[in-house]
Amino acid sequence: MRDLKKITHKSSDWCLVATGTLNDPYTGKVIKFVRGVGTSTKVQIDHVVALSNAWVTGAQSISGTARYQLANDPLNLLAVDGPTNGSKSDSDAASFLPRASYRCKYVARQLSVKRKYHLWVTAAEKSSMVRVLSTCPTQKLP
Repeated sequence: MRDLKKITHKSSDWCLVATGTLNDPYTGKVIKFVRGVGTSTKVQIDHVVALSNAWVTGAQSISGTARYQLANDPLNLLAVDGPTNGSKSDSDAASFLPRASYRCKYVARQLSVKRKYHLWVTAAEKSSMVRVLSTCPTQKLP
């Protein structure tokens, strides 16, 4: 609900979004979301720092409570284009970057999540992140 515009709710359950519009940050596409078996996969919730990446960069050393918080933290969750999220899978910044105009915000968000949960950055991630951030010196961490 946070990432959609023009939202309608299910009449039977105000907590469920029936329809909405997503301006996908990863692709730039405008996606008309309609809840349903054949349509809900058009919009998916991405873990900006994939949970498998988090695990191998330090999450295995944090408490179960902290891992639960990481998996459900709004900072680490973002509504995006479903097929793009599927292709991203568990990639890190060295293997996946969104469209160029969103890369600064994406990398800043990843770094904020990693800092918050005391996760480290691999050498390949760092190289990619430094390359991206060198193009956006005014980007602030969320």
